[in-house]
Amino acid sequence: MAGHSKWANIKRQKARVDSVKGKVFAKISRQIIVAARNGADPAGNFQLRTAIEKAKAASIPNDNIERAIAKGSGQLNDGSQLEEIRYEGYGAGGIAVLIEALTDNRNRTAADLRRAFTKNGGNLGETGCVSWMFDHKGVVTITGTYDEDELLEASVEGEAEYYEVISEDDFQGAEVFTETTNLENLSQVLQEKGFDVSGLEFRWISSNTVEVSDPEQGRSLLKLMDALDDLDDVQNVTANFDITNEILDTLVS
Repeated sequence: MAGHSKWANIKRQKARVDSVKGKVFAKISRQIIVAARNGADPAGNFQLRTAIEKAKAASIPNDNIERAIAKGSGQLNDGSQLEEIRYEGYGAGGIAVLIEALTDNRNRTAADLRRAFTKNGGNLGETGCVSWMFDHKGVVTITGTYDEDELLEASVEGEAEYYEVISEDDFQGAEVFTETTNLENLSQVLQEKGFDVSGLEFRWISSNTVEVSDPEQGRSLLKLMDALDDLDDVQNVTANFDITNEILDTLVS
């Protein structure tokens, strides 16, 4: 599970940079648009409620949130139609890469992804080529210090599958994993038990992690992940590699 912590730390660092670039606004707004298709009332739409909480945490103005809800629910029609597509491919050394995208132009998105893969030692694959290596899970992020026995007890009560403690210089907390259909229940239980829930998301988790110890391969993989994540149509990127602490320190320092 150590790889999850390291990758989560890299993602948090990137999120801070992206927030300065305004990229977070665009990605979360798209999540709201898609979620609002299933209903414009957050009270009855858990996916929309989660997206709105993300938006508020990222300091997205209420006007932007309301406009995204209106667009997704059909109250505001600008002629574009976003669709959710999952892409799959391979990074350097055959590492499995899974991409979730929201796009109004499949051809453009596929071309952009193919270009990013090619430039960074990988290749875009066919549907189903790597998705079998991943499980879709709900993830609750809690922030702060806590008693681990109490976390274990709350996780069991909330029907979590497992949790992972994260202790970094800029973040103390844990990620608690569960089946996607149980995410809302788990979040409610953790909050009722007094834990500071700072994030909810659905995430693809690799069932088999490949350790990368070669610096050049590690550099190529991180560049690929960064290039993919920077694409406007891409919402989430995950892969089944882990990098040793020694190599990671040289790459992100």
